[in-house]
Amino acid sequence: MQLGDIQERAWANKVAKDLNTTDIAVEFGLLTAEVGEAFIAWRKNLPDLGEELADVLLFLLSIAKMTGVDLEQSALAKMARNERRVYRHDERGVPIRVSGD
Repeated sequence: MQLGDIQERAWANKVAKDLNTTDIAVEFGLLTAEVGEAFIAWRKNLPDLGEELADVLLFLLSIAKMTGVDLEQSALAKMARNERRVYRHDERGVPIRVSGD
């Protein structure tokens, strides 16, 4: 299953259940809450980390749908851009980008 397929299935579920499909600010707020829940699950080594990460993905996909962003294509383009970047580590071990856009 492709990311776009997951997005459409998640969106159909939101529509079918009459969940938020118009208020982008609310979705960003809910996304933030889900990131916090995922962090807590990771920090406490809870068994539901995967479910919490999935919630993050689903809210992110909803925001992409609401804003007309093809997240799958955007992610592929961003990964290609990141792969072209070259880094070196400074004296503290911090990676510093030295080339690439």
